[in-house]
Amino acid sequence: MSHNIPRPEYPRPQFERADWINLNGTWTYTFDFGHSGRDVGRELFKSKGFDGEITVPFCPESKLSGVGYTDFIEDMWYHRRIEIPAAWAGRRIILHFGAVDYEAEAYIDGASVGTHFGGTVSFEFDLTPHVAPGTAHDLVVRVHDSTRGAGQPGGKQCPDYKSRGCHYTRTTGIWQTVWLEAVAPAGLRRCQIIPDLDGTRFIVTPAYYAVAAGNRLRATLLDGETPVATAESAALDGVPLVLPVADPKPWSPASPFLYGLRFEVLDAAGAVLDTVKSYAGLRKVHIEGDRVYLNNEPLYFSLVLDQGFYPDGIWTAPSDEALRRDIELSMAAGFNGARLHQKVFEERFHYWADKLGYLTWGESSSWGVDVNNVRDARNFLSEWAEIVVRDRNHPSIIAWSPFNETGAVNGTYQHNRTQIDAYELTKGLDPTRPVNDASGYVHARTDLWTVHNYSRPDKLVDLDQGPGKAWANSWNSLTEACLRLCPYRGQPYVNDEFGGLKWIPPDRRPFADNTWGYGADIPDLEAFYKLLSDEVDVMLRVANLSGWCYTQLTDVEQEQNGVYNYDRTAKFDMARIREIFSRRTPSS
Repeated sequence: MSHNIPRPEYPRPQFERADWINLNGTWTYTFDFGHSGRDVGRELFKSKGFDGEITVPFCPESKLSGVGYTDFIEDMWYHRRIEIPAAWAGRRIILHFGAVDYEAEAYIDGASVGTHFGGTVSFEFDLTPHVAPGTAHDLVVRVHDSTRGAGQPGGKQCPDYKSRGCHYTRTTGIWQTVWLEAVAPAGLRRCQIIPDLDGTRFIVTPAYYAVAAGNRLRATLLDGETPVATAESAALDGVPLVLPVADPKPWSPASPFLYGLRFEVLDAAGAVLDTVKSYAGLRKVHIEGDRVYLNNEPLYFSLVLDQGFYPDGIWTAPSDEALRRDIELSMAAGFNGARLHQKVFEERFHYWADKLGYLTWGESSSWGVDVNNVRDARNFLSEWAEIVVRDRNHPSIIAWSPFNETGAVNGTYQHNRTQIDAYELTKGLDPTRPVNDASGYVHARTDLWTVHNYSRPDKLVDLDQGPGKAWANSWNSLTEACLRLCPYRGQPYVNDEFGGLKWIPPDRRPFADNTWGYGADIPDLEAFYKLLSDEVDVMLRVANLSGWCYTQLTDVEQEQNGVYNYDRTAKFDMARIREIFSRRTPSS
């Protein structure tokens, strides 16, 4: 692929084909503030080009898009010409979107080819009936995105004009790579890859675009370029393959070994119809009592909250290198992983986490959804199912968190119903990982008992009173009824938000007039180090605590409590920061 376009790398390294075309770069666009684009007499879906230019995959609110419009955008339209290679004749032509926030409808030469709801997850449309190899076509994308009051997941996108508190600049429209791909008519659509460390094997369950009599799937496991296992079966949806591993190399943070995988769909004569490159890590996550185990060894979480915002790209990293760099910065600060907070991170981030041995908790952008509302629950659950299916093969993801900080404001019935549905849906799609139904509060059915406690050391000792007690003390108005319905039952106990200590280096200005952090201002840098050290030591003394998550990796706009500045430069003596966050026993 050409490197003259932004984000040129293949967007999903765990399911890679050779024949693809990156559609990032210059598109034309128009805003549709009157919501009239589909009306008779306007019919923007028939467009052959709009007046404005935008750089995809960056949202129009971002600097990198070339637009930088930060007011509310409920409707907008994109256009570009696409050319279908003549060599793709006889194959399916698939149009892929990494993510479009929130509702997206695509048109080819004025004809609708599909609509997708959900702003944070990848999706595709089959263009085969609408395009011809060797010809060019007009691609138009309609976007609808209502951040205020629509009951759609939006995460930390601000529902007010001005960013404030822990809400930041919005993301509208296309914000991840768009690409075309040629696939055999009965090609592989996806594979679930389940690692079985104790059984020293991988279990692969495929799904296809179509099933043809006589077709077979061949899977080859690779150590580097060397095949170490091969298996074949009939190419049928849901029929698994088993790949035994004779001399297993487990995946772990200390040794993040990845096996290569090659999937080939063969016809009855043995000819290769479709080839997909993938990879997998052989690792196990499970719970015994109040502890989480990784590869049968107890695991202590020293996580950082990562919100994945960028000054120039908002939700979109400016480059693949920036994704890797964020992980390296976190590891350099002493963290062994991240709670990916209120954003579904792109697949390239998970790829680098897999490569570098970085543990993550996968979360949705659940804010904006009222879990007490049936419409909102429906919006959430369908998108969450797509998130889990897309990302469940990544070894670095070791827990799921569907929600963040829910509240049973109108009673517990619908709240608990929604969260239990999300829990059971997650377990059905991926039974291999623990599920934290709602980070912090309010729990309904959960494998991990998480609390958010931003208290200073003298109050943080409440954690030692036990999960239920500490939680009730912190959020009594929200939790009394839910504690009766979902009492603590001995799950692993994690303080998965603490700290949030504001610090602005003397040579820096506040980002905004409403810049903030948790707690009172800290007088000097030595006081900061002592306060941070004391908070970590308090938690290390809580015998049944399985870990913690510090808020946060970087500043994000007016929330200036990061370990790094918003531009990823260091705020502190990182050797001292690393010593504190790397501790497994108190310093005194």
